[in-house]
Amino acid sequence: MLHLTPEVRALIQAHAAETYPHECCGLMVGRVDADGRHALEAHRTGNLNTERAHDRFTLDPKDFMQVDKAARARGLDIVGIYHSHPDHPARPSQTDLEAAWEGYSYVIVAVNQGKPGDFHSFELVNGKFEQEEARC
Repeated sequence: MLHLTPEVRALIQAHAAETYPHECCGLMVGRVDADGRHALEAHRTGNLNTERAHDRFTLDPKDFMQVDKAARARGLDIVGIYHSHPDHPARPSQTDLEAAWEGYSYVIVAVNQGKPGDFHSFELVNGKFEQEEARC
């Protein structure tokens, strides 16, 4: 299960709307405990995929390293990755699956004609995405 604050959810949705018609991407930072992953912060990252930014994202590894280092210095961890699907459902694509790692929550926000819509979280389990509850 992914627990997130209303502020984190709002930041992710705002980022998705601002980058429309391109995909946004970012990282969620927080803690993991017996109840699941707790996203306390959302950090925007660069999308290095400029050729197909309308339907692909490539998270900037420099951004990942900077966010990870800063989080660890405060006793936190990266707990998930988020991105948007402009004018497409909020469900993982084959490309999303091929780039995913176990141990993270993957939030996908559908953005329809510039407005954030469905907001779903998934986790990779035994090589397949399973939808997980995302609770504010």
